Amino acid sequence: MELTQQQQVKLEKVKLDPSWKVALSDFLVSSKMDNLRQFLLEEKQADKVVYPPSSMIFSALNLTPLDQVKVVILGQDPYHGPNQAHGLSFSVQKGIPLPPSLRNIFHELNTDLGVKPSIHGDLTNWATQGVLLLNSVLTVVAGQPTSHQKQGWEDFTDHIIDVLNEQKENIVFILWGAYAQRKGQRILRDKHLVLTAAHPSPLAANRGGFFGCKVFSKTNNYLEKHHIKPINWQLDS
Repeated sequence: MELTQQQQVKLEKVKLDPSWKVALSDFLVSSKMDNLRQFLLEEKQADKVVYPPSSMIFSALNLTPLDQVKVVILGQDPYHGPNQAHGLSFSVQKGIPLPPSLRNIFHELNTDLGVKPSIHGDLTNWATQGVLLLNSVLTVVAGQPTSHQKQGWEDFTDHIIDVLNEQKENIVFILWGAYAQRKGQRILRDKHLVLTAAHPSPLAANRGGFFGCKVFSKTNNYLEKHHIKPINWQLDS
C-alpha cells in the first residue's frame, strides 16, 4: 500500500515497534484507527480513567516484535483494577495480587511442566521470549469490564492475526474460552498449531476443560519439532 504524505506523517507519530508499524501501517493510517483514537480521546476528556496507561497500550507488540513471535496467548480485554493492566494479556504488574485466572494458569503450568508458581504475575519474561500476550481489546474503563468492546480494537487485533497468518509459520495459538476461540476462527490451521481449552477463570476452569489441558508442554513439543527454541515458562530465577 502506497501511503500519502499525510498518512506518512500520521504513521511517524505512532510509537510502536518498527516491525509491527510496517506490517500494520495500512490499518494505523485508516479511518478505523482515526475513529478509535477519537473515541479514546473523548473517554479521557470525559474524565474517565482508562487502563492501561497510554504508554503501555501497545506493550504486547513492543515487547514481542513480529519476527520473534513463536506463541500467541489471546485474551479478551485488560484487567480493570488499579495498577493491574500493563498491556499484556493475563499479566499484572509486579506487586499486584495475582488475579484468579492467572493463579489457575500457574497451577496448570506447575502440574504440566513442574514449573514452580511465580510470586508475581508479570509475564514480561514470556513476552521477551516470543510469546505475544495479545488482548482482543486493548483498553478498558476502570471498574467497567468490556467497556471498550466494539469500538474498533477488535478490527485492529484481527488485523494482527491476519498479519501473523500471512507472514509467519509454525506459531502456536493458545485460545482459552469461547471468546478467544471465536476470534481464532481466522487462524490458518495448515500453517499454525491452535490449542484450545476452557478459560482459566475460576467459574469456567472449575467446570472442567482447563486443568489438565497441558498447553505449555504441547507448545514446547511443537516448537522443538519445528526446530524452534522452546519457551522457558519459569518467571522467577
